[in-house]
Amino acid sequence: MSSSVVLARYLGVAVCARLADEGARVAILLLVLDRTGSTSLAGGLIAALMVPHVLAAPLVGSFADAARNRRLLYAVAYLTYAACLGAAALLVGRSTAGAVAALIVAGCVAPLLIGGLSSLLGDLVPGRLERAFGLDVMSYSVAGIAGPALAAVLAGLAGAAWATAGLASLVVISAALVITLPLPVGTGPRRLASPFAALGLMWRRPRLGAVTAGTIFSMVGVGALPLVAALLAAQQNRPELTGVILSAGAAGGLAGSLLLTRRPIRRWRPEWVVAVSLGLSAAPLLILIFLPGGWIGLPFFALAGGLGVPVSVAVFAVRDQESPPGLRTQVFTLGAGLKVTAAAAGAAGAGLAAGLGAPALLAAVAACQVLGAIAVVLVCRVTPATEPADSIVSQAN
Repeated sequence: MSSSVVLARYLGVAVCARLADEGARVAILLLVLDRTGSTSLAGGLIAALMVPHVLAAPLVGSFADAARNRRLLYAVAYLTYAACLGAAALLVGRSTAGAVAALIVAGCVAPLLIGGLSSLLGDLVPGRLERAFGLDVMSYSVAGIAGPALAAVLAGLAGAAWATAGLASLVVISAALVITLPLPVGTGPRRLASPFAALGLMWRRPRLGAVTAGTIFSMVGVGALPLVAALLAAQQNRPELTGVILSAGAAGGLAGSLLLTRRPIRRWRPEWVVAVSLGLSAAPLLILIFLPGGWIGLPFFALAGGLGVPVSVAVFAVRDQESPPGLRTQVFTLGAGLKVTAAAAGAAGAGLAAGLGAPALLAAVAACQVLGAIAVVLVCRVTPATEPADSIVSQAN
């Protein structure tokens, strides 16, 4: 099977799965409001779906690394996610405990829809990873733009319950497609690594630790951007600008992904790409502080979104290069979980500091990008002896 066909099938899996993952929060929110009108219950159910992304990521990654037949594992995980979304659509408003349980289970397998899926590219297209990682980042951008919109449109046309069911059907399609991916099947027993093994690997390998630290700082700032957008829109007395601002950033990311797949960055080591891109992304955010707001600021949000693309591609490259086969999926799922956690922390912090106003928050978001760049540089300077991959895997088991 040609690498182009493999990539096309992989993108089908990634786009469908991530559309559902991004849209599920909106669908659940609309479903709860429609049936109960309770915003607190809506927040609780969204938390039930999202928190396990972080907590379950290392363990789910360990199981995926140890699995002999990863196609089957991923397909079962995706069908479980779809079934749980469908169950939630039935249970919301009827059994809160049942809906919470279903969404927690969905959240536990969700790491295989995001970081765990990206970890497969090293085996699927080892000779075309630069382009593959660029396309993978594009799938995140597409999902970020279209997932919430799709959920809202389906809810408007057929109701929130059918919107949730529609998103679940996308994950079923992903399950069918993932079975067709040419992943190697193991021939012998594989030991289950410790769920803390990826953390140890990040400590032992400076490049991996550096990009992880850098993205954590960066995502704290990114998590605050939705509130920043809302505050800027409120200043203009135009609440609809909130979505437009966020869409501009996502569109910039999509454009950057397309550009990077055609012109990958090969001159610099990926960890330095992360540092430079994070540092540069602070500039358009700082410029926004001095602009009057409204439509004039949209290109700068798009530019900031575009500069985030080289960061993601380079981080994927470092994870692939620095992770031994027995820990690769765990590293990817843990990295994705840490980003979700950091973004949630940034959103919470922005909520507490909202009274300071949009300019102060923009400055804080820009500072997070600069701190991320500094963290990459500083951690890369700490270079303890790197242990052989076999040694690390044996210690992890």
